[in-house]
Amino acid sequence: MDKHLLVTGGAGFLGSHLCDRLVRDGSSVLCVDNFYTGTKKNIVHLIGNPYFEVMRHDVTFPLHVEVGQIYNLACPASPVHYQFDPVQTTKTSVHGAINMLGLAKRVKARILQASTSEIYGDPEVHPAHESYWGRVNPIGARSCYDEGKRCAETLFFDYHRQHQLEIKVMRIFNTFGPRMHPQDGRVVSNFIVQALRGDDITIYGTGRQTRSFCYVDDLIEGMLRLMNSPVEFTGPVNIGNPDEITILELAERIIRLVGGRSKLVYAPLPEDDPKQRQPDISLARAALGWTPSVSLEDGLKETVAYFRKLLNA
Repeated sequence: MDKHLLVTGGAGFLGSHLCDRLVRDGSSVLCVDNFYTGTKKNIVHLIGNPYFEVMRHDVTFPLHVEVGQIYNLACPASPVHYQFDPVQTTKTSVHGAINMLGLAKRVKARILQASTSEIYGDPEVHPAHESYWGRVNPIGARSCYDEGKRCAETLFFDYHRQHQLEIKVMRIFNTFGPRMHPQDGRVVSNFIVQALRGDDITIYGTGRQTRSFCYVDDLIEGMLRLMNSPVEFTGPVNIGNPDEITILELAERIIRLVGGRSKLVYAPLPEDDPKQRQPDISLARAALGWTPSVSLEDGLKETVAYFRKLLNA
């Protein structure tokens, strides 16, 4: 494994956990972040470590560094954040991919793209497998993220075909754990924060829509296995937990764990919100020997403990 690594979006939820793991495994890590949604609180414990450095930089501008591997995680990933400045979101996905691929080409680095299950849109195929091309609205409120990530995948595979670049593409499904942003609007953090504050829990739609939640440690393990897999395996590969749960069940579990008296209230479903989201992880099992190992219950306990401390609740 190459020891000089770049992580873009390294101060974010996933990026900070990746930096932790890489430093722990003995790599020298350059964390790049513009701190739009990432925060120094996520990486403060690493600052001062001789194997870790942090640089404030926006990936929509070129970056000139010498590294052997690049993990491209830079992009706001929750609807609240990516819809706030949708033009910038698309730029981050597309210009960011162009700049990081250009860097990888120059220094001959292997590069991994943190893509997303949003590639599949509101899928007609269930569970979603990698050969499915998706059903995405190209002009909706979520399109800045969905189409930006789809275009980034296109760029990765064109650089691979045209310049023989070593690429890895992972499609990340719903992931949760400590360091999620408390105001990111994602269902796990929303429900936990509302429950800890004793507020009513907001269910969008009927609550019968389903999601599959992967604990962050499992996700990072999948990411490392993909990055260090044989050169001919490019992906795309789904990384997520195939265990499906309704939003209603999730809310009830979190209320039980927190022990509060929150009631459920209902609001309209946001535009283009997928009704079901479950990965087919056959390829990850076969090619990477990867399956998630942390149960939803155990992961939620860790996440609740994190938010309890954060909110002093």
